[in-house]
Amino acid sequence: MIIAANWKMNPPLADAGQLVSAYTQTNFDGVQRVLFPPHPYLVHMAMRLEGSGILLGGQDCHQSAAGAFTGDVAAGMLRECGASMVLLGHSERRAGHGESDELVAAKASAALEAGLSTMICIGESLDERERGRAEEVVSRQLDKSLPDGVPADRLVIAYEPVWAIGTGKVASETEIGAMHQSVSRQLAELGLGGVPILYGGSVKPDNAASILAIDDVGGALVGGASLKADDFAAICAAAELAV
Repeated sequence: MIIAANWKMNPPLADAGQLVSAYTQTNFDGVQRVLFPPHPYLVHMAMRLEGSGILLGGQDCHQSAAGAFTGDVAAGMLRECGASMVLLGHSERRAGHGESDELVAAKASAALEAGLSTMICIGESLDERERGRAEEVVSRQLDKSLPDGVPADRLVIAYEPVWAIGTGKVASETEIGAMHQSVSRQLAELGLGGVPILYGGSVKPDNAASILAIDDVGGALVGGASLKADDFAAICAAAELAV
């Protein structure tokens, strides 16, 4: 089981230090934790996570290794700051920054070249779900967002229905199971069988156990609940029981 914490643009640095210190106080058998803090915190977090077994990742990277790209971060820079993974294609990047599937694939290629593993996000909007196009949209995103030759052991997929991110809404167990089964089948057809598929979208302590028990769910990408040490620990404990 992989349980990843996406802090997004939170919290203040002092709170971040206390939060990651709380993370490191507990271990969970069979659970790989990953932390995606804001980029300015990477070195600080790398120092605090040393020896904890918790992996560190960046929230995004540029598709170029270097250049005149003000405000952007190269994958190699993430690596040099202690990251071993990068989160790509999150719906907030796709919607707020206009990132296409092809750009996500280019970023993933750059990340792999720099020695990082990639966690690629896919997911449909509420309108797409209501029009019966959810699987079609997710299948297309998966197909177009993967770079050629991506190795299975450096890839994680996170399925996040856009309408369930930060809204308190959660897809039903039937919906989650059907989508994860579809994604798993498509990955197998691409020669990427066994790649972990995480679920994200308002995962909390009170629903984590039921979500993580669904077939083909290999963990969770946690947003808001990861900003509370006790909530994140409870989700990790649920994952430990689900292994």
